Amino acid sequence: MKLDEFTIGDLFTTHRYKVTEADIMSFAKTYDPQYMHLDKEKAQQGRFNGLIASGIHTLSISFKLWIEAGKYGEDVIAGTHMNHIKFIKPVFPDDELQTVVEVLKKIPNKKDQGLLTVLLTTFNQHEDKVFVGELTALIKR
Repeated sequence: MKLDEFTIGDLFTTHRYKVTEADIMSFAKTYDPQYMHLDKEKAQQGRFNGLIASGIHTLSISFKLWIEAGKYGEDVIAGTHMNHIKFIKPVFPDDELQTVVEVLKKIPNKKDQGLLTVLLTTFNQHEDKVFVGELTALIKR
């Protein structure tokens, strides 16, 4: 969709994504090698009573789900920034995540492009909010 096709307040709901223990550990080994993501025994003794996904992993899944919804398509030029990122609840192995995306703002800045800001809100299978964050991208008009 082009910038002009989005309307402030539009809501889009993504498909679900099941997070596996293998996903959590693989991501963490590369990008966030902390014990709560990699060491099952130590994580079991910690605050969350088991392995949890990295917040950055949760953000990445949320973004993946939004992109796979196909709304940007070929009209996206580049991401420009993220704001107000919050990791609200932990994501555990076998959680199923789904993201609701709300159009917050659109700013035409040139004849053929502009900025689109959306709010990503991600929920687990219990409808618990696990992540929120604003994402702004440069989009063709």
